[in-house]
Amino acid sequence: MRAATCIAILLALPVYGQAIEDDGGTLNPDELSLDRMANNAREGRLDMMTCASGYLMTKRGDHGSARDTFGACADAGYTAAMTWMSQLDNNGLAGPYDPDSAAEWSRRAAEAGDPVGKFNYGLDLIRGYGVARDEAAGRALVDEAATAGVEPAIRLRNAGYDPDEVTPDADNWRYGPMF
Repeated sequence: MRAATCIAILLALPVYGQAIEDDGGTLNPDELSLDRMANNAREGRLDMMTCASGYLMTKRGDHGSARDTFGACADAGYTAAMTWMSQLDNNGLAGPYDPDSAAEWSRRAAEAGDPVGKFNYGLDLIRGYGVARDEAAGRALVDEAATAGVEPAIRLRNAGYDPDEVTPDADNWRYGPMF
């Protein structure tokens, strides 16, 4: 009898945690999972929780869902999502390696007032990476980011705007001449 009860309980376990729908509504709805957040983004139901979930999608290696989520959020004006789109494009995650697109996302974030976007786009301008080189404009944006408290911007400014201060030398291949 005891064994039969244990088997019945074990067989019922997969039901727990799954959404069950009936005439009275949904029991245990899928409301805070990453899948739900990705669906929210696809359906245009955007909020801070949905947009922030793209970070966890990226960290778990689901770059396609992260790109979809961040893309929808960035298009809706969420500046942090713009900086993440830049990161995805800059590393070829769920899309091509595209420094021009990465710089464009950083520019959009910077123009919307995002301090991290200002730092990233300023660094792109200093290097001429994905955008025409303009050291003066780049330094001005880095200064704005540093004033806003962005630690890498402070370090870059204090190092005389030497990009090696904030970039691992393993990435140097990206920033050299392409010819």
